[in-house]
Amino acid sequence: MKSTRLVSTVGASAVALMAMTGVALADGYEMGYSTKDAPAPEGRKLEWSVTLGATSDYVFRGLSFNDEDPAAQGSIDMSYGIFYAGVWASNIDGAGFEPYELDVYAGIKPTLGKVEFDFGVLGYLYPAADDAGDYVEFKAGASTELFKGLSGGVTYFYVPDQDNSVEIHTVEGSLSYGLPQMGIFSPSISGLVGYSDAEGGSGFFLGEDDYTYWNAGLTLGVDKFSIDLRYWDTDIDDGTADERFVASVSVSLP
Repeated sequence: MKSTRLVSTVGASAVALMAMTGVALADGYEMGYSTKDAPAPEGRKLEWSVTLGATSDYVFRGLSFNDEDPAAQGSIDMSYGIFYAGVWASNIDGAGFEPYELDVYAGIKPTLGKVEFDFGVLGYLYPAADDAGDYVEFKAGASTELFKGLSGGVTYFYVPDQDNSVEIHTVEGSLSYGLPQMGIFSPSISGLVGYSDAEGGSGFFLGEDDYTYWNAGLTLGVDKFSIDLRYWDTDIDDGTADERFVASVSVSLP
């Protein structure tokens, strides 16, 4: 099955990422630091979390993946040193891939000075849709604190040709700023601009070969809970890509 091959690809990529960072993990330090800067090995530990949430619309890069209806979502994540991995799921509706999407991902987050990098691989799976839309995507990103409270980052995503003669290149730039505490809330504002281009796929994005998307919103954190209010839009003239406000809530444990 194609899903099995994709999971194997993601797993193999994760093993390769771990191998590249084996020395760093063994010695207890991240890229860019000498051994004298290394934290003590006993400082490393396996961490995990489970997140459950709901959203008024599952929007992926500006496009509605649930026919503009609410969706239930959740994830399980783990990390050890600079290595991370996880699974994420959501119900979806449209494009023949329903009723749900299952994503698996793994990567590393080394640091160099004040810059944190993110190199990873993601598998997008649609188990109930006869494997019709499964695909693998690779990413490389970097982020840093520009000045106190303001962070910024750039990420490149690449989807190679997977039996459909289409390659997709996506670049995203983001900014986030932490606001002063408001009672029980820890607020922050953030925004993102992205651009996707499909090579070899005429009209791949709802009739367009490429498109730009963006969002801006407010996130309110309350202990383990998070409330996100966000505006999305694209330059595609289609109902599933039009401007919209999306409200999301989630809780993370432990």
